[in-house]
Amino acid sequence: MSGNEKEGLDAAESEVDPEPSGDAGAVAETEDPGDGADEPEEQQAADAESEPATEAEERGSEPALDEDVMPDEEADLLIPVEDYLAAGVHIGTQQKTKDMERFIHRVRTDGLYVLDVSMTDRRIRTAADFLANYDPEQILVASSRQYGRFPAEKFAEAVGARARTGRFIPGTLTNPDYDGYIEPDVVVVTDPIGDSQAVKEAITVGIPVIAMCDSNNSTGNVDLVIPTNNKGRKALSVVYWLLANETLDRRGAEPAYALDDFESEI
Repeated sequence: MSGNEKEGLDAAESEVDPEPSGDAGAVAETEDPGDGADEPEEQQAADAESEPATEAEERGSEPALDEDVMPDEEADLLIPVEDYLAAGVHIGTQQKTKDMERFIHRVRTDGLYVLDVSMTDRRIRTAADFLANYDPEQILVASSRQYGRFPAEKFAEAVGARARTGRFIPGTLTNPDYDGYIEPDVVVVTDPIGDSQAVKEAITVGIPVIAMCDSNNSTGNVDLVIPTNNKGRKALSVVYWLLANETLDRRGAEPAYALDDFESEI
């Protein structure tokens, strides 16, 4: 183990993206070219269940209780467990859903749920196996979260996918009359809450959804869950980087990107 005095990142490096706001989930002031200008009811319900900003700001800078982040300490991981710890991939929220119970290893005494890093690692491999079956340009990655936008776009660049970051325009997947209409075969999202419009439209047209899910996410509309802290800047960088490299590896291509390439500036 690394022996860090803090679990996850130091306070100066543990920026956590609060729940999406502004252009990531707001109703447009002008009429959208999609299938409806109003904010979907699913988004409104999700926002009501969102993690409080004050709690989000505290995540990742809490003193370490221990480094117990998976049941099998000898698990063969893609990267050392210390690297997962340093990025705060394991740090969940103070809420959990029944959907995510199977991905939670334990709860800390401060109430934060700890995600099972070995399951995160395993699901990254599974998602890469799945994505490698698709033509690169038929993969769409969407991220409304500020800290997910840069690594999502880098992931798209690395694997040849398409990216839609920021606010997901209604009708992108469902309205052929919209100039930005596309027909991908699979969608990857950073957060089913913030990216609920993309998930809703993917389900409507029968496109499978891969989602990075935190302890507070519902996964009823997700086909493949990657359990992870989906609000932390470095956590998202690590997961998107690993997913890109593993997808390239499945295609027989040589990964050409380092983790630094996926880390956005503060």
